[in-house]
Amino acid sequence: MGLFSRKKKEKEEEKPKPRETVKEEIAPPAGGPAVKLPKGEDAESYRIILGPHITEKGTALEELGKYLFRVARDSNKLEIKKAIEKLYKVKVDKVHILKMPSKFRQVGKYEGRRPGFKKAVVTLKEGERIEMAK
Repeated sequence: MGLFSRKKKEKEEEKPKPRETVKEEIAPPAGGPAVKLPKGEDAESYRIILGPHITEKGTALEELGKYLFRVARDSNKLEIKKAIEKLYKVKVDKVHILKMPSKFRQVGKYEGRRPGFKKAVVTLKEGERIEMAK
């Protein structure tokens, strides 16, 4: 029985010790001040609204006063409405949410999945517009 206990002790001695983490301070870029993120409620709005979802169908909806946006997966209609109103300074009438599923993709012999996302169709009140850069 002593034979088994010796091998176990030898294996324990061979195990490498965990490395200590080294903390480095990152200096701002040499050209100017560090980039500042928006503070307060604007930061939350940017977390919810990931950006416009520009498609052919989406550009056709703009004539009807409807706009497509990619949104965070954990956001709801009320959060989306408040975020759009703060970021674009418009009045929102309705918000519809769609969950787009992930899709299978294959390139040669390699297979994978494209991640799904959540998008929102935002209807603005009469006379309101959002200027999208095209």
